[in-house]
Amino acid sequence: MEPVEKKRIVEALILAAPEPITAAKLAEIVPRATPAKVRELIESLNKDYASQDRAFEIWEVAGGYQLRTRPELARYVQQLHAMRPTRLSTAALETLAVVAYRQPLTRAEIEHVRGVDVGATVRGLVERKLVRIAGHREVPGRPMLYATGKRFLEVFGLKSLEDLPTLRDLEELGGDEMLAALAGGSEGAAEAADAVADEASEERAPSGNGAAATGAPPGENA
Repeated sequence: MEPVEKKRIVEALILAAPEPITAAKLAEIVPRATPAKVRELIESLNKDYASQDRAFEIWEVAGGYQLRTRPELARYVQQLHAMRPTRLSTAALETLAVVAYRQPLTRAEIEHVRGVDVGATVRGLVERKLVRIAGHREVPGRPMLYATGKRFLEVFGLKSLEDLPTLRDLEELGGDEMLAALAGGSEGAAEAADAVADEASEERAPSGNGAAATGAPPGENA
């Protein structure tokens, strides 16, 4: 099979996948392909998109690949939503940052860092799949442990937790600037202040209809 045809297959699979698809899974489907070859094909596709000045590109996020509209077009794509996206609250942002950098940890440990009750905030983050229950601390009462989920990586455009900015980088940041840092410092970071769609509106339309996720996802309250 010609490389051009393999590229078309990879493109179709990424476009149709409901969530980031791994190189290993792509290699299982593309004839006579390996994960390394798949990554080469994706790199070639992105070069094609850039040379043609297309409105989208393939991102490596949450351990897989996803077709997303370019970050600079996010403000236009967001207008497809019935309601204007609202911002992730400061409380939710700070709680999410604590979980991201100190996971896994209990609610009490989060509250020790933040100095306020975080029950409602944590529940909201869990509902939005940004935070997940990662087990129980083996101490009396066996409190639940919280960690970030795959959706966290997908929303903020991170390949893995290793791509988070360092704590030193965040020391002087706060509010939307911290969110921008969590978003990876990309051109979409400004729009990332409107990050993470609520449960009703965050569901992306199937990528196959051209409504791919944006580099800077729509926003939500938390």
